[in-house]
Amino acid sequence: MFARFLFSLALALGFTQLSFAKPIDHQYSTWDELSKKHVVWLADKSQSRVSYAGFKADRAKLNDVLAELSGVTQAEFDGFTQAQQMAFLINAYNAFTVELILTKYPDLKSIKDTGSLIQSPWKKKFFKLLGAERHLDWIENEQLRPNYKDPRIHVGINCASIGCPALRNEAFTATKLDAQLDDSLARFLSDKTRNRYKDGKLEVSEIFNWFAEDFEKGNKGFSKVADVFAKYATQITPDATAQAALRAKTVPITFLPYDWNLNDAR
Repeated sequence: MFARFLFSLALALGFTQLSFAKPIDHQYSTWDELSKKHVVWLADKSQSRVSYAGFKADRAKLNDVLAELSGVTQAEFDGFTQAQQMAFLINAYNAFTVELILTKYPDLKSIKDTGSLIQSPWKKKFFKLLGAERHLDWIENEQLRPNYKDPRIHVGINCASIGCPALRNEAFTATKLDAQLDDSLARFLSDKTRNRYKDGKLEVSEIFNWFAEDFEKGNKGFSKVADVFAKYATQITPDATAQAALRAKTVPITFLPYDWNLNDAR
């Protein structure tokens, strides 16, 4: 009798635990809500600023987002579609970057202030993802870049800096991922503070220098960096003659200094 009671109790506990195991929300509703509330586009819609003070006030909701992301197992992740995996990793990178800033906010001017002389901020293990302690560099350089080979991830992930492509005021989702990445790239190339045609040459973000190899593998139609500026010539300049030169890929390219100042809305 007692043995049967123990068996029934074990079954009940098992079902109780299963009831708490919620699948990931692939719409990322809470992160989407927080992003809409605390990320704002500037007037030209090519740059955004982040209210870290707002995120700090909503820390409980942000913690819910981080906990949900951390709760996904490797087995669950392996069952996602490729688009779902990419959206998961990009949202995780962006949400945990906000969390990293909040560990020192408001007493910092740059994400670099969260690191030290011996440790880069991007190598700091401060969160759990897919069952292990991770750092931001793991998401970008050990997962997104080698496994998905989509150069547009560089406009999806945000390094909390003015020089970085804008953080979107919405979550990335599998169903909208392709359009969201295309839109983010177009916005980034429309921003004349970071990418511009001037005096017969292109002055562009260091991102196209640091990650040139990602734009040279034939993915998404880019076999060399110049292909990006040819495709988005109208975003870079309104001048028809300059656009023709960009499409002909005859314009010399130089790289602008990167602005590591915090992309704070304060």
